[in-house]
Amino acid sequence: MALSVLFFLLLAAVATTVNATDHIVGANKGWNPGINYTLWANNQTFYVGDYISFRYQKSQYNVFLVNQTGYDNCTIDDAFGNWTSGKDFIMLNKTQRYYFICGTGGCMNGMKVSVVVHPLPSPPMSAVAAEHSSEKSAALVAARGFGSLLAMSFAFFGLTFSVCI
Repeated sequence: MALSVLFFLLLAAVATTVNATDHIVGANKGWNPGINYTLWANNQTFYVGDYISFRYQKSQYNVFLVNQTGYDNCTIDDAFGNWTSGKDFIMLNKTQRYYFICGTGGCMNGMKVSVVVHPLPSPPMSAVAAEHSSEKSAALVAARGFGSLLAMSFAFFGLTFSVCI
């Protein structure tokens, strides 16, 4: 039983990771002055669990998470976080508006972006039915034991194996 629970937790973790989107700020233009990040953000839909990533020259720019006042005034006072790697991946883990600015002066040249993060949409009814079906399969697997779990795992991933008795 413990193995079947572990198996389904692993599948859930993989499914969650696969569904997250990485929104690269500025797309192929990156995090640089003179880009309309409001237009970029308005063409994206952000959900809880998605990532926003910033790509830039780390010797020139950075990223700060600020409140609306910091965003409006290009100030980093009371910033909630800052990143300086040049390839920053930030998980959007709450339903809220996020404000990001460049703290090296780039904010005054347009290096700021505000995004609204939405809750995850409800799964379609067919996915709910499939989930209930997989719960029944899990119960069947638990009843048959480890060998069945292993066989079902291999079948799920499209692999084959043979048992020698």
